[in-house]
Amino acid sequence: MKCISVYTNNFEQFSDIYEQVLGAPPQENEDIVVEGITVSGSGDVPEQYIERMRQKPEVVVMREKSRNIMILQHGDVFEICIPAEEEAAV
Repeated sequence: MKCISVYTNNFEQFSDIYEQVLGAPPQENEDIVVEGITVSGSGDVPEQYIERMRQKPEVVVMREKSRNIMILQHGDVFEICIPAEEEAAV
């Protein structure tokens, strides 16, 4: 899964830029700034990472069913995890 990190703890700010980030995601190891928020291409993460994070009580897990996107929120970061086969469709 491809992972994009969005460095904010504000859900409203995150949701305001979510579609914009998906429309023009950063490359792996690239940082961009969208409306004052740093967004980073974090590369690929294994499925086990998401399962481990789901077990932690401090992690909020959201899912966009229509595109099979997982969003993990913990601390000051949202992680958007996109399945590899979905990347071209986003």
